[in-house]
Amino acid sequence: MQDLVICRCEEVTLSDLKETAKKYDCTARELKLRTRAGMGFCGGRTCRPAIDRVLMDLTKEDPPNAIPLKVAPPVRPISLFDLGGVEKDE
Repeated sequence: MQDLVICRCEEVTLSDLKETAKKYDCTARELKLRTRAGMGFCGGRTCRPAIDRVLMDLTKEDPPNAIPLKVAPPVRPISLFDLGGVEKDE
């Protein structure tokens, strides 16, 4: 049977979270840092509710209060052309 994936971006499963919590007796923050749950490309926007619920069950903490959700938008917009590294013809 395949394990339930909690964080798709970092491929963190429910058993990953349970095993890490048991092995290290982690706080919610430490468990998140050790597994990288919620730290992928989406920044937790997709999996945050599931992660918070699992962390609350495993650590008996209230993660939404202990671990603030960080959203980091780009500092300034940049075109896809500029990202490609191709020099513009002047």
